[in-house]
Amino acid sequence: MSTLATEGTAWVLSLSCPDGPGIVHAVTGVLAEHGGNITESQQFGDPDTGLFFMRVEVTSPAPRNEIAAALAPLAERFSMEWSLDVSGRPMRTLVLVSTSAHCVNDLLFREREGTLPIEIVGVVGNHDNLKDLTTFYGKAFHHIPVTRDSKAESEVALIGLVDDLDVELVVLARYMQILSPELCERLSGRAINIHHSFLPSFKGARPYLQAHDRGVKLIGATAHYVTSDLDEGPIIEQDVERVDHTFAPEALAATGADLERRALSRAVRWHAEHRILLNGHRTIVFR
Repeated sequence: MSTLATEGTAWVLSLSCPDGPGIVHAVTGVLAEHGGNITESQQFGDPDTGLFFMRVEVTSPAPRNEIAAALAPLAERFSMEWSLDVSGRPMRTLVLVSTSAHCVNDLLFREREGTLPIEIVGVVGNHDNLKDLTTFYGKAFHHIPVTRDSKAESEVALIGLVDDLDVELVVLARYMQILSPELCERLSGRAINIHHSFLPSFKGARPYLQAHDRGVKLIGATAHYVTSDLDEGPIIEQDVERVDHTFAPEALAATGADLERRALSRAVRWHAEHRILLNGHRTIVFR
């Protein structure tokens, strides 16, 4: 993250803290003192947790270090967690894949078209099936095989890439490997996964066939943050579509793939735009 700003830099400030009076006044006052012109502001007070959440986009001629220094006393006063970044700055992202191409292809295409505010700095696959697709988009492909005996060694190699490439966000784009609790903790709040909506009812390698056999009428996809609780991390986005008896298992799978692409791309966008704040096991998403 750059510590310097040019005239009229657009900043995005996101924060959370225990709810109470004077928070908005104090934050906007600091921004105003530094020539800030607020262009977007969203806030939410959660009565269940007693926490307050806020996201502000502001244009200011002040450098980041000055704004950060002015916010520091507020952070102490209100027990506040906060982040400040240049609005629209592409977030350095590493994508993990196995053999399914639909999600990573969508992310690569959206990044190339400039419609997703990320910079994909590499693609990691536990198989090499998607190497040609990755290189087609001009990205580096890293093959890190994973076996039962090599899992710990493979995760060390993955962590090395995260550190060497200065990765800010890790996206599991249908990566069919379970991350260790230690790796989940290290990537806490900055790793996003996508899966179909049939869990936990239809487990295993052929969930759409199972769904077809049961005659499901709704299918969907869930994007969530990765935690050590498999597929149970804080939910960011979900998408759903109605189906009927005319859908063969292949048609269900194709519809599910579309839903996975859509839900994952929205989750990645909102994370990169600092629109998501963690609220315990839930998320606040300022759209």
